[in-house]
Amino acid sequence: MGLLTFSINVTVDGCVDHREGIADDETHVHFTRIMDESGAMLWGRTTYEMMESYWPAVARGEVDVPPALLEWALKLDAKPKYVVSSSRNDFPWNNSHHVVGDLRAAVQELKDRTPKGLLVGSGKLATELDRLDLIDEYKFLVHPRISGHGPTLYEGGLPATRRLELISAAPLTNGAVSMHYRRAE
Repeated sequence: MGLLTFSINVTVDGCVDHREGIADDETHVHFTRIMDESGAMLWGRTTYEMMESYWPAVARGEVDVPPALLEWALKLDAKPKYVVSSSRNDFPWNNSHHVVGDLRAAVQELKDRTPKGLLVGSGKLATELDRLDLIDEYKFLVHPRISGHGPTLYEGGLPATRRLELISAAPLTNGAVSMHYRRAE
């Protein structure tokens, strides 16, 4: 059984708006490595649509980008992508699949059949998965910024505090800090 890892950019004040992070080569190399370590991506519809609107074109060579972004796009294009959505069921991007049925059962089944694990990068979906006790690890890239606005990490709240065990913490040269936690038992 693979682990379910929640990974996302977050500012010091908890903002998870993708436009607030540092989007440089180092950040993309960091997330490419995390993606390489996982067997599949798991997203909500909103995140899927945001990613779908840009990265397939990059992978096809239709957008001129630095090598680190092209590597990310090519690997993302090839990676299995599972999408949770109640309002859309057509996901044409290469290797995309609709998650249907009971969320807990469907995600547990994906974990069971994905030995390298799943990487969830959607804030709202991660909150729901955490409420269902399905998230095993957290890999946050904390950016040295205070945004002063939302959306914020776990905006919808959790039924109880999550105790975490620090696995590693490593600064990037751009000032962001990679934080890897595992749920404490």
